Amino acid sequence: MENIYRNCYLSKLDESYVGKDVRVCGWVENIRDHGGVIFVDLRDQGGVVQLVSNDDKMFDNVTKESSITVSGKIRKRDEEDYNDKISTGTIEVLVNELTILGSALNTLPFEVMTSTNVSEDVRLKYRYLDLRNPKVKNNVLFRNKVISYLREIMTNEEFTEIQTPILTASSPEGARDFIVPSRKYHGKFYALPQAPQQFKQLLMVAGFDKYFQIAPCFRDEDARSDRIYGEFYQLDMEMSFATEEDVYGIGEKVFYETFKKFSNKEISSRPFRRISFEESMLKYGTDKPDLRNPLEIIDLTEEFSDTEFKPFRGVTVRGIKVNNIGDKSNSWFNDLVAYAKTIGMPGIGYITVMDDMSFKGPIDKFLSDYEREDLIKKAGLVNNDVLFFIADRKNAPKLAGLIRDELGRRLDLIDKNKFEFCIINDFPMYEWNEEEEKYDFTHNPFSMPKGGMKAFDGDIEKIVAHQFDFVCNGIELASGAVRNHDLEIMKKAFSIAGYSEDDLRTRFKGLYTAFQYGAPPHAGMAPGIDRMIMLLLDEDNIRETIAFPMSASGADLMMGAPGEVTEAQLREVHIKVRDKN
Repeated sequence: MENIYRNCYLSKLDESYVGKDVRVCGWVENIRDHGGVIFVDLRDQGGVVQLVSNDDKMFDNVTKESSITVSGKIRKRDEEDYNDKISTGTIEVLVNELTILGSALNTLPFEVMTSTNVSEDVRLKYRYLDLRNPKVKNNVLFRNKVISYLREIMTNEEFTEIQTPILTASSPEGARDFIVPSRKYHGKFYALPQAPQQFKQLLMVAGFDKYFQIAPCFRDEDARSDRIYGEFYQLDMEMSFATEEDVYGIGEKVFYETFKKFSNKEISSRPFRRISFEESMLKYGTDKPDLRNPLEIIDLTEEFSDTEFKPFRGVTVRGIKVNNIGDKSNSWFNDLVAYAKTIGMPGIGYITVMDDMSFKGPIDKFLSDYEREDLIKKAGLVNNDVLFFIADRKNAPKLAGLIRDELGRRLDLIDKNKFEFCIINDFPMYEWNEEEEKYDFTHNPFSMPKGGMKAFDGDIEKIVAHQFDFVCNGIELASGAVRNHDLEIMKKAFSIAGYSEDDLRTRFKGLYTAFQYGAPPHAGMAPGIDRMIMLLLDEDNIRETIAFPMSASGADLMMGAPGEVTEAQLREVHIKVRDKN
């Protein structure tokens, strides 16, 4: 049956249509009055075309951003009126009939074509208008292409797409749950899944070889530039009878093939570089290193073990050597010192190597000749090098990582035409929580410790998990692990973190019971789709990759969420709202 609104999309129009009658529709992008001759630009999802009419009143009562349908004949524009900026720039529609389908107010909250210059909160309040901006819309269309391609890869690798529940049980998985009160079960609650973690493991117990889904995940965590509040999506995957290397292989294929298809930038060759957590923290000061930055951190703690310089005595000391910047101005160094103070350092010490291999700088006078010789040897110093020092009892690795990043930016060392991937592995399984005086899981609590049950015979803080992250350009894109499928190992692992067997039985009921029925070894990972697309689009803000994101403060400004509900609704789910005070 013929569409009554259009018989052609604007993106299809070209000079082959000249002389033909068409019916097209879309939104009025612009209205221009050239001395009594009205020109209207009509926009649909894929293109723009110019409308003109011999009827002076044809465009009366038409406002910008109204939706209309028009009928008319395609004709060639005069050559001097060609518009090279659009694909239909050599043609126009001579309109003989126009119908306003949905009129827009004369005053818009912002100009659609420049909406990205408006404050984010205003854009999100009128997101349906913001999405009409081709740049914003194209991000959403690009997202669709990436997700379709990811599905294609997984299907070709013989993974089965399975949907897992949204309403489930609350469980401690590292973030704050969104909880949903039950109407039927008084005083009890569902939770939205932080990830399909337990369900995908249960699918392995159920006998599925390879599972995946484009999974929504819900976490009540504050937003950042690379983390949206509330809800995000990941390519969730799991394999039974699989090793860590099996997951690496799939992960490398997914990332390499996807980034190769949707970007023209240089991409790390496969296999990606593997870096242990310990090495990453030492060399880069983070478990999410940006390997485009060539600078590496040096451990100088031993070199200052007997120093007379009090700020370096008895603390961790890190160094960063930068080649050939000794001629930088004093103001350049002063600016770096000022930055160091913003991240909690008292300042930053440094020395510059002179022609005769002597040192110049604020802390040179505090160094012994023996320490100078050690530094030259350890850091490989040559003329015009600068060695920066970061010293702190607890936070030296993290602070050194921040200084490394800042030096990379200030010295323009980061090649923005590269995607540098790596795999960070061998994460410690536990970390000491000083406030609660107990051990916490550092990562996924369902990971298998390397060595199995024997891992618990030694120092708890030296237990390493079969846990790994895929990192690109300083952003964590995926987390994965070999899962703990052995109930006895699971009991022991959770007991160290303060969970009794009764806690396991109650809080992880599904896994606790299922692991008593022949659970296979299994492993998996979950690439973050939003972050992948953010990198591919060169966007600094992850909200630019999502059709209807929450604001940075965690509000849906368009729909008015979170909002109040009626007393009747509260009573149905047995909830009474307490006074704030």
